[in-house]
Amino acid sequence: MSPIKGLIFDLDGVLVSTEHNHYIAWKTIANRLGIPFSERENESLKGLSRESSLDMLLELGHLKISDADFKVLLEQKNKAYLTSVAHLSALDRLPGVTQLIEKAKKLGLLLGVGSASRNANLILSKIELTKYMDTVVDGFSVKKTKPDPEVFLLAAKNLGLSPSECLVFEDAESGVKAALDGGFAVIGVGNPALKTKAHSYLQTLEEFNLSAYEVVG
Repeated sequence: MSPIKGLIFDLDGVLVSTEHNHYIAWKTIANRLGIPFSERENESLKGLSRESSLDMLLELGHLKISDADFKVLLEQKNKAYLTSVAHLSALDRLPGVTQLIEKAKKLGLLLGVGSASRNANLILSKIELTKYMDTVVDGFSVKKTKPDPEVFLLAAKNLGLSPSECLVFEDAESGVKAALDGGFAVIGVGNPALKTKAHSYLQTLEEFNLSAYEVVG
């Protein structure tokens, strides 16, 4: 493995948890469509774009709608989500995030976010992590979303690094697949299903030992 020069983080479930906010927003849409939707079904939406999530929801309900209605539902979901995250702050960072990012910066590592969310910059701003990130690749930045590796490949490119010089932190199976397909070492976070899929697994970033890796800042 090449010396590590950069860390790339998925956003939701790794740096901050807005999973429940997404779930409530999608459940609102599902209820309007008469589609049974629980947190179990919500698991399959993790790491997906808003469009792909709605496609999956409609498939779950065996429904087909017009392009115009599809666009309206996307806007309604996003509005519900934004309302629910309005009060996020730095206090909502997940355990271990602050310590890892501050240590990585002191070592001169480059940091990036690779997220399917189109609200990534907004959320990063709310939890006061924008200033630490050398690149943010979000849903506006790529044509293909996870499990395609484009989001991580672009983040590495923006950092001026090769995939072998980066560690990716992910909490979703689609994100782990994207990282692996892109040639990255990937660390699963907080999702036990990733124990056999990622190169290593952590319950939270508090458990991550940066000293175990050869680091070049």
